[in-house]
Amino acid sequence: MTQTIIITGTSSGLGRATAKLFQTRGWNVVATMRSPEKETELSALNQTLVTRLDVEDADSIAAAVEAGISTFGRIDALVNNAGYGAYGPLEATPRDQIRRQFDVNVLGLLATTQALLPHFRANRAGTIINVSSMGGRVAFPLGTLYHATKFAVEGLSESLSYELAAIGVRVKLVEPGLMATDFGGRSLAFSNDPSLTEYQPTVESVMGAFGSAMKQAARPETVAESVYQAAIDGTDRLRFVAGADAQQMIDIRRDVDDQAFMAGIKTQFGLDA
Repeated sequence: MTQTIIITGTSSGLGRATAKLFQTRGWNVVATMRSPEKETELSALNQTLVTRLDVEDADSIAAAVEAGISTFGRIDALVNNAGYGAYGPLEATPRDQIRRQFDVNVLGLLATTQALLPHFRANRAGTIINVSSMGGRVAFPLGTLYHATKFAVEGLSESLSYELAAIGVRVKLVEPGLMATDFGGRSLAFSNDPSLTEYQPTVESVMGAFGSAMKQAARPETVAESVYQAAIDGTDRLRFVAGADAQQMIDIRRDVDDQAFMAGIKTQFGLDA
């Protein structure tokens, strides 16, 4: 029986790459995005339903789930991919940006998960794959909001895995490192106030370091393979690290104490002068 997956945030980046990969592997794909009327590539694929889902809109979530079940009969897996990174000095970040970072990355993920649970419970089966980040295990400068949401995704996923085991549902975390997506575009919201002069040397150093690191960033297609492996994994394994940089940072964080790790981060981002 052909399996069906619903993926949030497929208009670009990892979401799009994941939708295309699963389609080529023979899955039915419910590819969701905020503006499906603008989509042409995914709409042309066989076994693919492109439909609207905005994780901040509960009605759109329910409608997308209903459309997926109506079209393909059932849904076997969910990929909570929709999200973005809000960066910049906290003092310079507007309150609405703080709220939206949590609304999208945490509350939207929870809302989409809740919408699928009755279906999964009825089937006594299902897999939930939450796209976290190495930034859910380690923290970098200027990422206060982003890291807060990804640390939350890590914690909620681990806890949720216990209760959902009772209904035959597995929870997986995929933890990518840097990806060669539209960094500085839709995937990033950066807040800064140049009049806050004390923070500007940190801003310049950190953004320069990120710019250099992005030259070695993984392709979304590579990370999509980790999402696929998580979907077909039949064990209780929770975490799937995606990318050599992510594995290296997570290993270092595990092996050294806070003081040593944070000193290394300061050196890496040019903040130890």
